[in-house]
Parts: sequence; structure tokens; C-alpha cells
Amino acid sequence: MAEVFKLGITTNNNQPIKEVNSIEVLANKGIVGDRHFHDFNDPYNQLSLIEAENIDEYNIKFGLDIPYINFRRNVVTKGIQLNDLIGKKLKVGNVELEGIELCRPCRHLTEMLDQKNILKEFMRKGGLRCQILSSSKINVGDKIEIIN
Repeated sequence: MAEVFKLGITTNNNQPIKEVNSIEVLANKGIVGDRHFHDFNDPYNQLSLIEAENIDEYNIKFGLDIPYINFRRNVVTKGIQLNDLIGKKLKVGNVELEGIELCRPCRHLTEMLDQKNILKEFMRKGGLRCQILSSSKINVGDKIEIIN
């Protein structure tokens, strides 16, 4: 069963992500309290997901223990392959989302984690950017389902 494993936000760019138990999301605006929340927000900046399994694989491969939330995505998932969800609608708890594009690993993440190989290792494993279609809360443990 696909589910929300971890959640995180930060109020400012270049600051550590704070792990939280729930987030409030507003359609087409973003996550309340997050650095990317805006009244007229670009769909590419509203919410991001990443697979816990990809982080686990990386940590095991390189003998590391980097916390999930340090990978700078809002929602860490378990049990779902995000690469297949571009152009698809999904429900995370009571929130409807649409997968917009894959997240590319960036130089900033490389610097934040002090890992030079992040760009190569997370190509096509860096997560999914989503547009928020409905407003509600997302909680750790919420089910994730594809709705079309």
C-alpha cells in the first residue's frame, strides 16, 4: 500500500527542512508555511514528493545515513513509483494532486548534503513535482492512490 512516510517544510530557502506530522495545502498556492507558498503559485513549485526507497538505496550503496527529510522534498512516500505519475492525478489523503514533472537533483542539494555524486545518483530518482488541485491536510500515514 502506498503511503505518506515523512513530511517536511521550511519557511526560507537555504534552511534545513523541518519534519512535521501534517501539512495544510491550498489548491494552486502550495503548503501553508513553506518557502514556496504564494497566492498565484507556479504549479512546478507547489509540492514535491520523493520515494523513501530511492533514499534507502542511496544510503545503503554509499554506507550513509542521511535522513529522508534532508533530501528537500515535502512528501516522502513509500510503496509507489513516482516516475510513472507525470500527467496523472493522485489522491494523497484527502488532497488531489497532478504529477507535473520529475524533480531533477540540483547543485544546491549536492552542497547541502556534501555529496558530490547526488546529481548522478538521483537522475530520474529525485522525485515528482505536483500541482495541488484541492485544499486539505496531508498527514503522515495517509494513503496515496492513483485516480486516473
